[in-house]
Amino acid sequence: MKTIEDIDKGRVPRHVAIIMDGNGRWAQKQSKIRLFGHQNAVKAVRDAVEAAAELQVDYLTLYTFSTENWNRPLAEIDGLMQLLIKEVEEETPTLMKNNIRLRTIGDLNRLPEESRKSMEKCISDTASNTGTTLVLALSYSARWETAEALKKMVADVKAGRLDSDAVDEETMRKYLVTSDMPDPDLLIRTGGELRVSNFLLWQMAYTEFYFSDILWPDFRKGDFFEAVYDFQNRQRRFGKTGDQVSSVNC
Repeated sequence: MKTIEDIDKGRVPRHVAIIMDGNGRWAQKQSKIRLFGHQNAVKAVRDAVEAAAELQVDYLTLYTFSTENWNRPLAEIDGLMQLLIKEVEEETPTLMKNNIRLRTIGDLNRLPEESRKSMEKCISDTASNTGTTLVLALSYSARWETAEALKKMVADVKAGRLDSDAVDEETMRKYLVTSDMPDPDLLIRTGGELRVSNFLLWQMAYTEFYFSDILWPDFRKGDFFEAVYDFQNRQRRFGKTGDQVSSVNC
């Protein structure tokens, strides 16, 4: 298990994204309902946030609730929303203490009013913090994001604010919900699944993937450091040859 001393502080990823998978299976292994797994995942979230803050990662994005998750049993959704309110309210003082800023991406209009207001208050309270930005992807999916971006682009073309012939990759980036954030350098997915599940598809064109068999409630700081250590031992080429990258880094 790696520790923070194993990490090269000069090559820390600016943006780490995590798909927190395995809560339900963790609960089922203990003959408990799925919500029990979500409740016991709080420690893993705290450890990941603390590890990111200690490494001075600029952005940590957690895939908290996807648009597809609205199709889950109503009792599980209600339990998750209540857990969200509870944890946001309880963790706000800790975020303030550690200079962590909270923000969200996703269709927050679908959240229950109480959940949305609780989230908005924490975002407002932490807005002036200058350390790690914790991004919760709530009611989010990459296809939803792309569709919303295209709607806005079409509206701007019709209104004469955008020339359709001038649309390129950078234009598209400006319409994404992450337009003011760097793309993820590292994606961590727990639970042993090997897919990206409709998460930040545009942004992860050159992201390094790290898959772990650990079920999310068991994920700890050392596991986060392990993923970053693995990331630092890869060569990121961005379409270039290995020799080209090596010559630049010399």
